[in-house]
Amino acid sequence: MAADPVIRFTDVSKTFRRPDGRGDFVAVDKLSFEVGKGEIVAVLGKTGCGKSTMFNIVSGLIEPTSGEARVVGHDPFREFDFFRGKIGIVFQNDRLMPWRSALDNVRLGLQILDRDARETEETARAWLKRLGLSGHENDYPHALSGGMRQRVSIARAFAVDPEILLCDEPFSALDEMTARDLRAEFVRLVRQNNKTAVFITHQIGEAMEIGDRVMVFHRPARIAYEARLAGGTNRTKVHDEIMRVLSVEQMPEHA
Repeated sequence: MAADPVIRFTDVSKTFRRPDGRGDFVAVDKLSFEVGKGEIVAVLGKTGCGKSTMFNIVSGLIEPTSGEARVVGHDPFREFDFFRGKIGIVFQNDRLMPWRSALDNVRLGLQILDRDARETEETARAWLKRLGLSGHENDYPHALSGGMRQRVSIARAFAVDPEILLCDEPFSALDEMTARDLRAEFVRLVRQNNKTAVFITHQIGEAMEIGDRVMVFHRPARIAYEARLAGGTNRTKVHDEIMRVLSVEQMPEHA
């Protein structure tokens, strides 16, 4: 456990009211974990296991029902404004604004933070260049491939220089060759810029390519298996254990 973690969950639970009004269901159940500075943690699990609920608690979009969630020592829900510019998010779809060029999409977060206009322009151009998009600054999303749009999304997340990157299956809609290249690029950028990242996925191979550590969730969100992927780790053994853990989970009825 990290001495001064960037993210800390202590017995976090989240309960939702069922849509039909027939009682509550538990999405997260007394979840505890820590993420250290500079670490990339891949969170793996079946659809509906609570990965996205955990993600939304970290990002401050929802509040735990019980327990304590802290991000850089602060409550992400109750101190939401504190995190402006401190968390960058990359979603499953690129969420680019179709009426803004690639450059203007990357500038968006910086503009929201009221950064100097010249600095904003230079930073956005620099990140597009780093993501291999020089010459496409003035292209609109409809003129870009899926992989290029997701590169713009990654550039937008990094441009505000956040402490933490949160990624919710950002490459799941891409072909495997494009996704593989972007996974390698993402890891390289996190390392080079000394960021901390939480990466949600439902693919074992992706989790093991991305993460320094893999956490496998069972529903309701709780850690069923965890492994660090250091240089000497037997990755075949870890892969097989993840397969075993996922195969034995009994998914409850749809909530």
